[in-house]
Amino acid sequence: MTSSPVIRNAFIALMLAGTAATLPAQAQSAQTETMSAQDHSAWTAILSDFVMESDDGVNRVDYARLKDDASARASLNAYIETLAAQPISALPDDAQFAAWANLYNALTVQVIIENYPVDSIRDISSGLFSRGPWKQDVVTVEGETLSLDNIEHDILRVRFDDPRVHYAVNCASIGCPNLQTQAWTAETLDEDLNAAARDYINHPRGVSFRRDGRLEVSSIYRWFREDFGDSEDGVIAHLLQFADDDLAERINARPDIAGHKYDWSLNDIAS
Repeated sequence: MTSSPVIRNAFIALMLAGTAATLPAQAQSAQTETMSAQDHSAWTAILSDFVMESDDGVNRVDYARLKDDASARASLNAYIETLAAQPISALPDDAQFAAWANLYNALTVQVIIENYPVDSIRDISSGLFSRGPWKQDVVTVEGETLSLDNIEHDILRVRFDDPRVHYAVNCASIGCPNLQTQAWTAETLDEDLNAAARDYINHPRGVSFRRDGRLEVSSIYRWFREDFGDSEDGVIAHLLQFADDDLAERINARPDIAGHKYDWSLNDIAS
């Protein structure tokens, strides 16, 4: 059963506070210590087996093989259930970020598998007038039912206020930053997020140029412009932060965005 908006908002407010306020202090400390070493090895095993790095720089998923592999599907489902059963709000910040991002990505793969074959994630409806599964309730964490949108927009983006969230969550599309071949972990989170940002920005999906030399960037920088300084100058500054020298030189030569693009095709190895 879907909870009321009032209850859901209260739960999300608790998440944003960054602590499990209802737990006794000693219990919070014990749970935080235990969960700071959250084991995402089961998710890494799935990613390393079914996510393929391609010569064109786009990581693709072997959804057909994953769907046909009963053992791997059971492992995916068990990982999601185990992670969702943890008190994620009691974790330190980096461990929280890693847990939410991994949960989002694992749930997205699960949704694709449940509906496969599809040409695009937007072919999966979560309502009569909705394209995509993002508003559909897909998981229960700490007693509250959440959608993918809740995890990304109400928790990750607000709780951490870090534009690199957009390189951490994957929407199963070619135009999206890559689904990594390993799970996010607290220990290497900052380094890995920076690497993911550099990878995307220096790939044509992130930044490219029209024939006349004008700059064209991913629609991510339009849809979520408020996360990148809420201005074109802010987006440009973010791109330059992670751009290789050659790309930075081209951006600086004409630092105005002429257009946006995005490929919603499924990041399927079969495509």
